[in-house]
Amino acid sequence: MGALLDGVYDGDVTIRELLQHGDFGLGTFNGLDGEMLVLDGVCYQLRSDGSAHPAEPGQLTPFAVVTWFEPDRSFDVSEPVDRAALKCRIDESLPSANLIVAVRVTGDFSEIRTRTVTEQHRPYPPFAEATQDQREVIFRDVSGTLAGFRMPDYEQGVSVAGYHSHFVDAERRHGGHALDYLLARGRVEISVRSDLHLSLPRTPEFLAAEMNRPDADTQIRKTEG
Repeated sequence: MGALLDGVYDGDVTIRELLQHGDFGLGTFNGLDGEMLVLDGVCYQLRSDGSAHPAEPGQLTPFAVVTWFEPDRSFDVSEPVDRAALKCRIDESLPSANLIVAVRVTGDFSEIRTRTVTEQHRPYPPFAEATQDQREVIFRDVSGTLAGFRMPDYEQGVSVAGYHSHFVDAERRHGGHALDYLLARGRVEISVRSDLHLSLPRTPEFLAAEMNRPDADTQIRKTEG
């Protein structure tokens, strides 16, 4: 994430290689060409028009987080809850705020507001500028899956601290980065992880990137919603 802030949008890991490390996760594609969602071993590319389709195995990513999703606990939601209330319920169910948590929410959403970054072209602008023209799409009365992570605060800059989730509908044809939502009913599955494998790019752009920005926390929170 620190490299993304500095406009490093091209990585050297293929989707084919990425899927060898997990069947669940999120990220983005080279050139910020849409949001990434990995679900049940399939990598989806979520575009700025709200559409979703399987990514090609040879596509590249500058940033992604994946795991093998194995639920440790779960609970049902039978009454409407908004984003803040659901995060509180998940937090209350966790053994600690210092571990990595993958979260999968499957259900019916009264409304979910998403955004997707638009593809960037060289010379790349900084991330804060690139996300200014992101497009928002609102889905109403939709069934689907909200998938992502709750990362500890100390992960900020490597990943995104706190909650970071992407959404895809039940048909897996539409979705985006989740900004806000109202879950009418559904099931929450939680997978707690304590192992972290970090693979860094070796591209010239990454090697020269400014990774110690004093405003990194503020910028990440601003751009990720």
